[in-house]
Amino acid sequence: MEYYELHPDNPQERYINKAIEVLKDGGVIIYPTDTVYALGCDIFNAKAVKRVYEIKNESETKLFSFIAPNLKDISKYAKVSDYAYKMIKRLAPGPYTFVLPAAKDVPKKLWTKRKTVGIRIPDNRITEMLTKGLGNPIISTSTTTRLGLQLSNPEEIRHIFDYSVDLMLAFGEQNNKPSSIIDFSGDTPEIIREGSGDLSMFY
Repeated sequence: MEYYELHPDNPQERYINKAIEVLKDGGVIIYPTDTVYALGCDIFNAKAVKRVYEIKNESETKLFSFIAPNLKDISKYAKVSDYAYKMIKRLAPGPYTFVLPAAKDVPKKLWTKRKTVGIRIPDNRITEMLTKGLGNPIISTSTTTRLGLQLSNPEEIRHIFDYSVDLMLAFGEQNNKPSSIIDFSGDTPEIIREGSGDLSMFY
């Protein structure tokens, strides 16, 4: 695995560009978000998505969320009501995953049975650079052990995933608390998981 430590204030663009090239070549990377370290690949590369399932030791019935570059791009990948858009605009970018009706262009592998998808827009310059450079969204599933324990220390992650992932962008110890998941696919929002981020507006 290629391993690059990013500067905390000015992440080196050359390392991020290396990660983009790996993604374009169908590779799998580990990268920091605004919550936890995540495993990722191009959502449109079926072989790479399958590799992520294998690395995570997950059944392909488990659904992964993905990262969109920014708010203006979200309508490419999901159907967003006026109400949902207003709420997402208040929250994004930030530590939230939004469940929305899937747009037809999103691979069905990422759809739930209810034809929804989970989309993240992290408050993180690195994820924005990765998705913009790739030109597509990337899978976002947290780095965990095979027993499901969350990993946040980059050296520990490097040790565990060294031979299964192509590249890692390290950015110091990450928050060990995942994103909050908010379902906007129905008439009223539903909190699926309370994680990072303020949810007081929903109570």
